[in-house]
Amino acid sequence: MGHPILEVIFNQKLDCHQFSLLSRYYRVDMSTISESSSDPGGRTPVRGDSLVSVAYAQIRERILSGRLAPGERVTVRPLSDELDLSPTPIRTALTALERQGLLEARDHRGFFVPELGAEDFEEIYELREVLEGVASRHAALSASRIELGAKLRNLLAAQKTAIQDQAIDRYGDLDVDFHREIWHASGRSRLASVADNLFGQMRVGNNISAHVPGRPEASLNEHVEIIEAIESGDASRAENAVREHIRSASQALLGSITSDNSVEKAASLD
Repeated sequence: MGHPILEVIFNQKLDCHQFSLLSRYYRVDMSTISESSSDPGGRTPVRGDSLVSVAYAQIRERILSGRLAPGERVTVRPLSDELDLSPTPIRTALTALERQGLLEARDHRGFFVPELGAEDFEEIYELREVLEGVASRHAALSASRIELGAKLRNLLAAQKTAIQDQAIDRYGDLDVDFHREIWHASGRSRLASVADNLFGQMRVGNNISAHVPGRPEASLNEHVEIIEAIESGDASRAENAVREHIRSASQALLGSITSDNSVEKAASLD
């Protein structure tokens, strides 16, 4: 079929909720792709303006750490005063964070930290399974799969160190980097861009599941299977390994929260 998004939709038979969410991220990406990109570490989606990058990184850290709590309104002036930056880079950073799913815009009310519950994460991880399954299949067929495997092994080693150091935030960032490498190695630029727009909410999910006892260690073992499948060039094995990995992560996450709980309550696991 040639078009990766259509391939996902028609081959995977998404239900109406999955189609709606995927379409939302596809539209967001197509309208903003010229304005945002990733740095080599995969964490700053703003190109050029260093003040915007600083604002983005600082506000992002406040969201992931819980200093900006789920449901909290995020306004320009207090952040401008706190970060000693003018309102312009703050506004640009807030817009970038909204595109990444770490903030949501409400009509005439500004930006708020999302309150994500079990149903939200179930939907997000279902989409991840579809998108990353397709990406891993193509990555395993890539001529650069051995080079990709080496990059993934380096990230795996760094994740092990982060777990040993009990550096959960670093572990979570490295986990996203691991998956980003696969997205972008797939050779499907639109698919990778859509997956990138799930990044923020994926990172919030990681922040919760990383505190489930035994989950980080299990995740590393699953990453080994993914790497070996990609390096072997076995597309079906790679896709299955990624799908099973994301299912396991989803089960760990959903097991730590209920449909009535928000991320704020689940974060008490920390």
